Amino acid sequence: MQPTATVLVYSDDSNTREQVRLAAGRRPAPDVPAVELLECATPEAVLRELDKGGIDVCVLDGEAVPMGGMGVCRQIKDEVFDCPPVLLLMGRPQDAWLATWSRADAAVTLPVEPVEFASALASLLRRKRLLGV
Repeated sequence: MQPTATVLVYSDDSNTREQVRLAAGRRPAPDVPAVELLECATPEAVLRELDKGGIDVCVLDGEAVPMGGMGVCRQIKDEVFDCPPVLLLMGRPQDAWLATWSRADAAVTLPVEPVEFASALASLLRRKRLLGV
């Protein structure tokens, strides 16, 4: 198992990024690698970091402005070769259909609930490890 996993966090809201940082902690579960968070506040920064490579999971804020995480998710799933799994932060549980439309691999609601978030993130990290991607 790799010593760390790089998790890209996109939100224009520093409070949301902080919620993610606190919920992820150093390691979201004992059987997954420690995480290193890479924070982005703009869609352009997300694309730039994905172009560099080395991202294991993306966490995208569906409520971000000017471009929400759902739109960013759909774009990166279309444009980024071997796109990492995406955990989408939704404003409401009723937005689950939009998360499906965006092709997110998992979704949780805002505000971030630490146990639910850590569980979803760990699940994506496990899946990535099992698939060997």
